[in-house]
Amino acid sequence: MLPHARPRVTAFAGTLGAVRRLAATPELLDGPLDDVAALRGNLRDLRRVNRYLGGSLLSRKAVDLLLAGEPGPHSLLDVGTGAADIPLSLLDSAAARGRDLRVVGLDIRPEVLQAARSIDPHLERLDNLQLRAADGRALPYRDRTFDIVHASMVVHHLDPRDAVAFLREARRVARRGVVVNDLIRGRLNWAGAWVLTRLATRNRLTRHDGPLSVRRAYTRTEALALLVSAGLQPVAEFNVPFGFRVAFAAVPVPES
Repeated sequence: MLPHARPRVTAFAGTLGAVRRLAATPELLDGPLDDVAALRGNLRDLRRVNRYLGGSLLSRKAVDLLLAGEPGPHSLLDVGTGAADIPLSLLDSAAARGRDLRVVGLDIRPEVLQAARSIDPHLERLDNLQLRAADGRALPYRDRTFDIVHASMVVHHLDPRDAVAFLREARRVARRGVVVNDLIRGRLNWAGAWVLTRLATRNRLTRHDGPLSVRRAYTRTEALALLVSAGLQPVAEFNVPFGFRVAFAAVPVPES
């Protein structure tokens, strides 16, 4: 059985929140990224969201579960790394536990990596973090290269076919397991994202893409089905309060 945080709140939100997925509506971040100032501002907003609304904590819990009891050193591939703030959080957590962790952060958009480096030059000075551009649906690594493949706020950008293709690649490259951290679609979740982006930022990318990301996200049931279709067995689930975001820890299903 998967562990759930605040199951009553999650169920309540899901019951009242059925809403159609806007699969064909692109986010601004999926288009041209020629407004560098707006892109930097958006990455700063996403870092705050991850830090203060629990996204980074979910990833730390899921990664810790998959690495529990395993001797190091450990390696992690973060696909769709964005500002690389979750890798930094994972590295800080590993250091606090005395764990030797090395992270490679990938993003399909070189512009995003350049913006991440510009807002946090410290990224370039870390020996245990490497940033590079690559497509998560065709990872440039051999089978079982990393202990864990992690992806935050990636799957909702993909249609089901591409999502399964990405998750299969993550399964192929991972030795221990895969962590998927993403939004959960729902009417109340969309309303919360709309209000938050109007109160907390004036960034045009964040205001447009924040609520839309919720409408493009999968429900919990749909996300679980994607993982299973990719040959992954979910073993744990971590939720934030009100159930608007979840991290699944999954392990590869042995091939028959």
